[in-house]
Amino acid sequence: MSIYTDRPWVSSYAPGVPAEVDLPAGSLAHLIDDSVATYGKHVALEFFGATTTYAELGDQIARVAEGLRKKGVRKGDRVALVLPNCPQHVVAFYAVLRLGAVVIEHNPLYTPRELRHQFEDHGAQVAIVWDKVAKTVQDLPADLGVTTVVSIDITRGMPAPKRIALRLPVRAARTAREQLTTKVSGTVTWETLLASKKLKASYPRPERDDLALIQYTSGTTGQPKGAMLSHLNLAVNAAQARAWVPAIERGTSVVYAVLPLFHAYGLTLCLTFAMSMGSRLVLFPKFDPDMVLDVIKKHPATFLPAVPPIYERLVEAAEKRKVSLSGIEIAISGAMSLPQSIVKLWESKTGGYLVEGYGLSECSPVLMANPVGSTRREATVGLALPSTELRVVDPEDPSSDRAFGEEGELLARGPQVFSGYWRKTDETAKVFTDDGWFRTGDIVTMDADGFVRIVDRIKELIVTGGFNVSPSEVEDSLRAFEGVSDVAVVGLPSPRGGEDVVAAVVMEPGASFDEAAIRAFARDSLTPYKVPKHVVQVDELPRSIVGKVIRRKVRDQLLAAFGR
Repeated sequence: MSIYTDRPWVSSYAPGVPAEVDLPAGSLAHLIDDSVATYGKHVALEFFGATTTYAELGDQIARVAEGLRKKGVRKGDRVALVLPNCPQHVVAFYAVLRLGAVVIEHNPLYTPRELRHQFEDHGAQVAIVWDKVAKTVQDLPADLGVTTVVSIDITRGMPAPKRIALRLPVRAARTAREQLTTKVSGTVTWETLLASKKLKASYPRPERDDLALIQYTSGTTGQPKGAMLSHLNLAVNAAQARAWVPAIERGTSVVYAVLPLFHAYGLTLCLTFAMSMGSRLVLFPKFDPDMVLDVIKKHPATFLPAVPPIYERLVEAAEKRKVSLSGIEIAISGAMSLPQSIVKLWESKTGGYLVEGYGLSECSPVLMANPVGSTRREATVGLALPSTELRVVDPEDPSSDRAFGEEGELLARGPQVFSGYWRKTDETAKVFTDDGWFRTGDIVTMDADGFVRIVDRIKELIVTGGFNVSPSEVEDSLRAFEGVSDVAVVGLPSPRGGEDVVAAVVMEPGASFDEAAIRAFARDSLTPYKVPKHVVQVDELPRSIVGKVIRRKVRDQLLAAFGR
């Protein structure tokens, strides 16, 4: 019998946290229906002070769903969202799901090259996009099959004074809209969908096992792949999060969406968890400390999911502006290591808790978290969530368990674990054992109380600013720079937590090395967080006997060079 069969982590749970959660009976469409019915008069969304109640949210979801249905969207169709945080993002997400269609989230700051790769993979014919990037989507090759682009002016979700201050002069705005709507046949405005009648209540809702979301991730290696997440995967992860924080009351909590909703972390803790709680979800289109502090003065967050640099910057800004952070009850940190110095600083200013968690897009994404209480443990990512099983195994033989305290690969099994990668059967097979355990690719230790410590990652992904960066993708971009003959990209520890993307390049004979020019070239094809912070010239790259670059050795060389 495995030492992990008895789930030792359960005994370390905070008071009130159950060992198991009930599996949701319905889909995410049922989840939002329940919140609309229960919390109808409560504020669901806040955006620059403008509010939307749950009743109004339900009405908008029904109208946009009907508008999309009239555009031909049916169950199983893929619909791309390319949006920042805004009320329309929440409405679009649930309207697509209400039809039984599948959401694909995209970073609106992606370059045309990055978006094209994903659109080629998922084949969505309908895209709901921020008007600032609508042209990027419209200009995708016609053979990708995008037939309808819904353009959203997010300022329309703001209060009138703020909207007027931000908008173009009337004539210029009208010209811009005319150019947009005539660029491609099938381009419509968001307001056109909102003007639809409401979808009939009898229209079939999706089932809990239906596909709800394709979330792109670099997975264990290589180019981004679409993790297929069902309604059950996402709904149960929200239920697990609710069980983890029993002190937060339904219908009264305030959740800040400073994390992007297109990211798996922000999507679950804001789009599903917060909505299932009847929370007031305060939406920020980007993280701006002053913007957040303005809201804190009116109503502090009950629950604040973020990453370490955000907590640090909020404290700095609050001290500068003399704004109190007291009243923020629970903050959870993920996506990168959480320094204990930030925990102590944050908790001294708020009087609340800051705990670290761990997840992967393939796990919807939350897999573990530290208890919100005295049993939490420093320098760990905590314990498996309720209804979650973990094992630490020999990476070369996943059937062989490691003892407590020994290093090994982390395996997971639970209702939040995905079914596989979109249209990538071989890649899916690589990350599951024969008996159905998901291979995370991370090397960890687990102590006898169930607390897990991350040691290293097999997959060589770089985690920067809470985002995963595939070294191969960055390397492919840099190889196209004239004069670069070879390149290796690794992550080095950042002074602010997480990692910096750093590239080692070998130049062709006679070619001059210009770091600034290489970084500028990379910015044309990569999202800013993927652009190397440093580019270093080397004479050669270390390789294995079969000629493969050994990134571990490259990383060691660069660590020595930078003195980190």
